[in-house]
Amino acid sequence: MNAPRQYQKSAPDTEASFISEVLQAESDAIQRVAYEIAANATTLAQWSKAIDILESCTGHVIFSGMGKSGLVGAKLSATFSSIGQPSHVVHPSEAVHGDLGSIKPNDVVILMSYSGTTAEVINLAAILRTDNVPRIGISSSNDSPLAKLCDVHLSIGEITEACPLNLAPTASTTATLAIGDALGLAVARRRNFSADDFHKHHPGGMLGTGLRAITEILRFKVGDNLPTVHTSTLVGEALRVARPTTNKRRAGAILLVDDDGKLVGIFTDGDLRRLVIDNPEPMHCIIGEVATTNPRRLPTSALVRDAKQLVTEHRVDEIPVVDEHNNPIGLIDVQDLIAMKVVTE
Repeated sequence: MNAPRQYQKSAPDTEASFISEVLQAESDAIQRVAYEIAANATTLAQWSKAIDILESCTGHVIFSGMGKSGLVGAKLSATFSSIGQPSHVVHPSEAVHGDLGSIKPNDVVILMSYSGTTAEVINLAAILRTDNVPRIGISSSNDSPLAKLCDVHLSIGEITEACPLNLAPTASTTATLAIGDALGLAVARRRNFSADDFHKHHPGGMLGTGLRAITEILRFKVGDNLPTVHTSTLVGEALRVARPTTNKRRAGAILLVDDDGKLVGIFTDGDLRRLVIDNPEPMHCIIGEVATTNPRRLPTSALVRDAKQLVTEHRVDEIPVVDEHNNPIGLIDVQDLIAMKVVTE
């Protein structure tokens, strides 16, 4: 371990430098772990073995560590659960006072201790070895007591903490967190975990909303309350076709199709306003000549987040939705996205 630095109050012109040093120290810790994986075949083999163990887990992945390591474990447990792997946390001290019952033979336990010598974690690892529960250890050295009690061990390496005294766990916990994230995402990749799978575990909040299928939120549908007209139709006739015959809300656009029923254009309320201002006989114009041709559109496989991207990047208010043959099936209105709080006005 490197000699500790002494805390010194930074002068105003060095505050930014101190902050940068802290962030760089944490970044360096992760970079060293990544470099070791790329440069050392033995290290890579240990990672692959750890991922194999996690991929084959039919129970829970359990995280255990004391102090800051335990808090890191709580975050990692939440990450594993969010990507489809049931997970929970067991405090190493509480484990020997009754919580061992929450660990089953088909679980995998990830034990974390930067020193690799934390008594409570070592005791738990020894008990789990006796019970033949799969164990993955994370500590500073492959020669640590924890490493010797685990089926596979991932070394963080010797780290100088971002703390000037080299005491407060900072860079070491950042590296532990990154290792856990990498393990979880590698397992998800092995299992071909998809955006649809992710949505099942995040049905609420903006993550869940953004991953909803665009077809789930369609209020304007062709054949119901969304008109389509041929490009050769006169504007006046198109407006008569679009006139609502029920109390259903009217869409703010008319979709234009060709002889084969394929989407070729869109005529919006904005287009109508401009036409009325610029043309003395707007109702007698051919709609295909005054509409927006080849509009931006979304396929039925699109997600709500794709609609958000179109609205925010291209400032469109209406987005046609088409099937795999480019036949229009519906329309997304920006007001629907605003109501869902996906975009703001």
